[in-house]
Amino acid sequence: MPELPEVEVVRRGLETWVCGRTVARVEVLHPRAVRRHPAGAADFAARLTGQRLGTARRRGKYLWLPAGSTGLSVLAHLGMSGQLLVQPEDAPDEKHLRVRVRFTDDAGTELRFVDQRTFGGLSLHDTVPGSDEGLPDVIAHIARDPLDPAFDDAAFHTALRRRRTTVKRALLDQSLISGVGNIYADEALWRSRLHYDRPTAALTRPRTDELLTHIREVMNEALAVGGTSFDSLYVNVNGESGYFDRSLDAYGREDEPCRRCGTPMRRRPWMNRSSYFCPRCQRPPRVRPGGPSGARGQ
Repeated sequence: MPELPEVEVVRRGLETWVCGRTVARVEVLHPRAVRRHPAGAADFAARLTGQRLGTARRRGKYLWLPAGSTGLSVLAHLGMSGQLLVQPEDAPDEKHLRVRVRFTDDAGTELRFVDQRTFGGLSLHDTVPGSDEGLPDVIAHIARDPLDPAFDDAAFHTALRRRRTTVKRALLDQSLISGVGNIYADEALWRSRLHYDRPTAALTRPRTDELLTHIREVMNEALAVGGTSFDSLYVNVNGESGYFDRSLDAYGREDEPCRRCGTPMRRRPWMNRSSYFCPRCQRPPRVRPGGPSGARGQ
């Protein structure tokens, strides 16, 4: 699943190549691509046609384009394999092309939504009243992400301690902090020397600040090189892959030496995913002797 850096790379591409253009025609080539638009494919195409697309926005892993002055926004979720590509109008169709958007200008390019697994999609939604970003109402519950200037570090720390969960579970809770997925959670935890099972209630404010610093560092470093691509499914709007996977310190490095201490990295199954960590630098929390089952200390 693309995480914040990958989605931000796509957002920047849309801002350059799509924003400010007026939609001339929309073709929905697979109904699943607009399944989150309750009124169906024909309605999606009709309501989007003629709209001038505004500045591309993002919250966490979601991105959207305000549609004219209608109080609507086009919401895009990339899912596991979704791609938003800006292609020449005469370029051959991709095998898994799902939606085509053509524009009224003579730039000669169109926007294509390509999705091999059809887990992602496009949809039109009302915006939150008073939102100057055109925030779609269906994602109003998604928390701000750590690269958002309005992200509140102090409020995050307070909410984190109140959750009574473990730190990696908290980082993947999109109602608490958005945009952090499995890869970047493992990377930030490794840099912070925190085990993924550390209780959030045990985190001090300085530890939370350190963790946020490393989350921002790893995301900005990934952004600088176009994100992380393990296969051809994640690309930017020009079809180019990122290469932050060459710089990963934790994720995918099972049995390889820790870049900090040399201890072989370990992988453990975790919530239908995997967690990668250094058993020396990121020691698991201690079970409190005589405490209730599952009680853990620092």
